[in-house]
Amino acid sequence: MIRSLGILLLVAAASWAWQPAQANQAGQTNKVRSDPWTAPADVAKAPADAIRTASGLAYKVLKPGTGTVHPKPTNRVTVNYSGWQTDGRMFDSSYKRGKPATFPLNRVIKGWTEGVQLMVVGEKARFWIPANLAYGKNPGGRKPGGELVFDIELLDIK
Repeated sequence: MIRSLGILLLVAAASWAWQPAQANQAGQTNKVRSDPWTAPADVAKAPADAIRTASGLAYKVLKPGTGTVHPKPTNRVTVNYSGWQTDGRMFDSSYKRGKPATFPLNRVIKGWTEGVQLMVVGEKARFWIPANLAYGKNPGGRKPGGELVFDIELLDIK
């Protein structure tokens, strides 16, 4: 009897844990926090509420930062990031390497140089970078072509 009750509880707990997200009263499903390996739902195109700069860069703040200083092109920045092509294929990620990346801000693609200067320490933002601010449409080699999407978290400025 006790063994049967234990099995019943185990089955009930397992089925509860594997249920799909339930719709709330407004008909929306509960959102699960996306991990840095999963392409964002808006990877194919910047949403209407994204901020657009004169160069064509689009961005959206995902998490406000705590800092007050913006980096300059000559600063060295430390970031965590993931990058995707607009079809959702990830091509690079500091998370996959297991450590943040540090580099001079003026030694990266133009879209990063422009975009990261808009950030403060602690901020996480998503950037839709047009091809002309990235590697171009057909860069050859291992570099991805076309528009690129990055989630970037600014950790430090030196």
